Amino acid sequence: MRLRHLLLPLLAVPLLSACVNDGATYEIDNTREHVLSLIREQPYFWENKVNFYLVVSRMPTCMRRHPMGSGSPNGKVEIYQVPSGAFIVKVGKRLYVTETQTCENFIKMDAEPPEGMGKFIGTFRPKNGQLVFVKEEAEAEDKPAE
Repeated sequence: MRLRHLLLPLLAVPLLSACVNDGATYEIDNTREHVLSLIREQPYFWENKVNFYLVVSRMPTCMRRHPMGSGSPNGKVEIYQVPSGAFIVKVGKRLYVTETQTCENFIKMDAEPPEGMGKFIGTFRPKNGQLVFVKEEAEAEDKPAE
């Protein structure tokens, strides 16, 4: 009987090891109090998709977690900032707009805004199996010269 209690958790380990559950953060003004964080969660190891959540935070005023649907575990999430201070989040072909004044507004957009996407800030993407945020300046250094 005691052996059965030990074997059951050991049998579950391979089932859980393939799941993704991580996140990365973009510090908006280089403080940990004003951030956009992306969370990836893979609910089942046999599915090749993850659920994305965006945590919008400006402490101590507000913090909210917004669902963004599912996508590929290797997918990228791009961040743009418009002149008003709002952020456009691009997940594949889906676009969302959010803000950090109240952290409550999170709206799915039907198309790119006519005035443009704003300033490209950077990309959340997997690197060596972990989710990281790569600022726009760092991405420009990674590109080969033509």
